[in-house]
Amino acid sequence: MNYNAMGYAPLEAIAIGYGNELRSDDGIGQRVAKALHLSNVKSLAVHQLTPELAEALAHADLAVFIDACLMSESSQVQVQSLSPESFKFISGHTADPRSLLALTQAIYGRCPPAWWIKVPGVNFELGYSLSSIAEMGVAIALKKIAQIIDENFSLRL
Repeated sequence: MNYNAMGYAPLEAIAIGYGNELRSDDGIGQRVAKALHLSNVKSLAVHQLTPELAEALAHADLAVFIDACLMSESSQVQVQSLSPESFKFISGHTADPRSLLALTQAIYGRCPPAWWIKVPGVNFELGYSLSSIAEMGVAIALKKIAQIIDENFSLRL
């Protein structure tokens, strides 16, 4: 592990973008994760949230989850803070990030502060390209992630 001049390990965040890239706008989360290039952020693009992600979360100082949502749910990019909440099961893409945080807490005795970014999409049909609404949402999500990282890490230094 690298340490800064004061002898402290630098703060690190994990960004987990998830969704099905073969279903057009459902791939928003992965697109954001792949486009995210911040030095103190480990970015993972995954098809779905799985229990194996708990180990990486346990070692992070901050977590950001990125997923698509239906335009009918919200026309804006949503950002909400998350707390661990135990649900009955973690089952593929239907898993909620809060369940994964609860699993992380149960197994490792800790989980990082976390945020959930939901980006609206309109086309969830088979296909690889994003709609123009989703493309705009990806750009907004990238800015919001950088803002979350800056605000949270500057408060903790």
